Amino acid sequence: MQIAGFQKLTLLDYPGRTAATVFTPGCDFRCPFCQNRDLVIPGRDGFPSVPMEDLLSFLGKRRGLLDGICITGGEPLMQPGIEAFCAQMKEMGFLVKLDTNGSFHDRLRCLVDQGLVDYVAVDVKNRPERYAETVGIEDLDLSPVCETVAYLLEGAVDYEFRTTVVDGLHEEADLIGLARWVEGATAWYLQQFVDSESVLAGEGTFRAWEPERLRAVLPKLREIVPTVGLRGL
Repeated sequence: MQIAGFQKLTLLDYPGRTAATVFTPGCDFRCPFCQNRDLVIPGRDGFPSVPMEDLLSFLGKRRGLLDGICITGGEPLMQPGIEAFCAQMKEMGFLVKLDTNGSFHDRLRCLVDQGLVDYVAVDVKNRPERYAETVGIEDLDLSPVCETVAYLLEGAVDYEFRTTVVDGLHEEADLIGLARWVEGATAWYLQQFVDSESVLAGEGTFRAWEPERLRAVLPKLREIVPTVGLRGL
């Protein structure tokens, strides 16, 4: 499995846990508002790379100090060695949280069924009718994402859904449609878009919803998904 970088400590990425975050390169989506351009589009010399032995050496010294590992990207489920890596993390005594866009349902289910993942965070991008536009893939096959959403709603593993709200890509009606799709979710978070020079479509292309606007739509969403909340405001 290729590692593009890692963060030695996070108190935010794994709810209620201390963790390190591992970043993997490559993604099958091209969300124009993505803030990890360097992990989605390879540079002239390819993606950044961290030797696996460096990561394992660091984690070996953190046994008993860190609760878990967050695996994010890019899209981690594109990595051919993801199963072996998760198994190694579990053998080292770490809980494993996986961030995914939900487009590799079969691989996700396999990891969960083997007990290799303890917590799953899925970015649900928009209501289905606007999904292709939001992820930047014109001929998108949404069925694997739909299968992932349905699977998590069954409660096979601890999970959360999260949505980055972007002005121009999300209107109130879109969030209400998305709420109907994830109705029954135990956790769904709305996140405010943050502009930066690392945004895939370029800095200044998109704007965030104002916090007041996000707070104003919450009561309508909670009529459908009572657990929905705001994160990062």
